[in-house]
Amino acid sequence: MMAVICRNLLVAMFLSVVAGCSTAQPGVEDDWVGFTETGKASFYADAFQNRKTASGELYKHDLLTAAHKKIPLGSTVEVTNVRNGKSVVVRINDRGPFSKGRIIDLSKSAFSRIGRPSQGLVNVEIEVVKSP
Repeated sequence: MMAVICRNLLVAMFLSVVAGCSTAQPGVEDDWVGFTETGKASFYADAFQNRKTASGELYKHDLLTAAHKKIPLGSTVEVTNVRNGKSVVVRINDRGPFSKGRIIDLSKSAFSRIGRPSQGLVNVEIEVVKSP
């Protein structure tokens, strides 16, 4: 009987030591706050007005929203034009962009706050400031 108790105690101690040495931290995989990325930003074409986004909402040019391939829907992201330093805060409500070299698609009004739509693309840095 005593041998069984000692064995169980040793197993529990071993598992505690192994868990304490783990480099994985709870919640880190789901916490995108602080994630940054640089690349090109584009904006939604007029044809997408009132179409359903991945979140189920309708796309509206005048809302400060964006699409990203992986950042969780509902996250808040600061997008900064690296050339002029202008930034805008948007909410991720869609998936995309699906064009090579682009990291984020902005609503037309969000894009207009950091660059001229006639430019088509701007180099940006994005940072997740709030994750759902």
